[in-house]
Amino acid sequence: MNERRIAHTGFVLTAALVISACSGGGESKAGRRGAQGTPEVGYIVAQPSNVPISTELGGRVTAYQSAEVRPQVSGIVRRRFFTEGSIVQKGQTLYQIDPSLYVAAANEASANLASAQANAEATRAKADRFRPLAEIEAVAKQDYTDAAAQARQAKAAVAQNRAQLDTARINLRFTNVPAPITGRIGRSLFTEGALVTASQADPLATIQRLDPIFVDIQQSSADLLTLRRALSSGGAVPAQASVRLKLEDGSDYGQTGTVEFSEVVVNESTGTVTLRARFPNPQGMLLPGMFARATFAQSVDTNAFLIPQAGVKRDPKGNTTVMVIGPDNKAVERDVKAERVVGANWVVRSGLSAGDKVIVEGTAKAKNGQPVKPVPAGSPQKLQAPTKSGASATQTKG
Repeated sequence: MNERRIAHTGFVLTAALVISACSGGGESKAGRRGAQGTPEVGYIVAQPSNVPISTELGGRVTAYQSAEVRPQVSGIVRRRFFTEGSIVQKGQTLYQIDPSLYVAAANEASANLASAQANAEATRAKADRFRPLAEIEAVAKQDYTDAAAQARQAKAAVAQNRAQLDTARINLRFTNVPAPITGRIGRSLFTEGALVTASQADPLATIQRLDPIFVDIQQSSADLLTLRRALSSGGAVPAQASVRLKLEDGSDYGQTGTVEFSEVVVNESTGTVTLRARFPNPQGMLLPGMFARATFAQSVDTNAFLIPQAGVKRDPKGNTTVMVIGPDNKAVERDVKAERVVGANWVVRSGLSAGDKVIVEGTAKAKNGQPVKPVPAGSPQKLQAPTKSGASATQTKG
């Protein structure tokens, strides 16, 4: 009998302990919920700002000036006066073509001019003598007319021979081939002793001016059309931003450039329009033919909102949303249009209004339609000490 009583008493005590433990666990959970309360979130006030619309496009480096050195007379190259790859100045003599034939031609033209001048003097004097004699009919008037005509022909012959002398002297000057522009000259395609002609297909050498230098950027005509529509609608304004380059090895080119002009025609084979940017190139790092990627702003969006990336959510379908503080401090989910990122912010072009409070901190705790405790973003977080009931609950759970 005593054994039965002891067993019954033990069962009652065990059941009491189990009930007490369950009751203590409930109080602990309730204490934690009370301690958490309304979730605290940080917000920013959305304000429209001017955001540059940047574009990254590929392009090719092109010389600022390029000129082919070509002979204008035929002959044998006697000398070369430059070092390949060096800087040459405009007007500097680069080649000398054998001038022997051209010296002789100039001398002949000079002699012909002297002969024509002597003949012109004689015919003029004869015409002058015939004039008074014709007036008194001492000679036939026809003789005077012929003498005057011969004098005029002789004068014309002088002009013709003078022009031939000028041509001969020009050809003689062309035997010294000058640099047409200032720049860096490439390799010489003809050596001393080579025969060159005025009508040959190949140039003697090529000179290029590389400082400053151009970068020809290709933009699709569709993108250009979209840009012009945005400008005409008033949502954007033209930008005069600088252009930055990324070189073939992925490094950034230290100098910045500016867009000089845009072509007025579309390339039919590629469907692109060429934009030309000008860059300083004092170190000669950029060379014609190099590929580069240019980043620049073609316009400025005057109605965009910059929202930190933490405040913008994107679902698997690509739709973007933000949480804003609604009436009665309730979180409200709102669809927005965010197409690109600038720095650490999304550029939101629609879905927000000036003055909206966008949640950017504690977004994981904010649920659509539920109350939140809004504080300005960046405010220090307030930690509440555990309550007495919470502590007792913890002790009970232990």
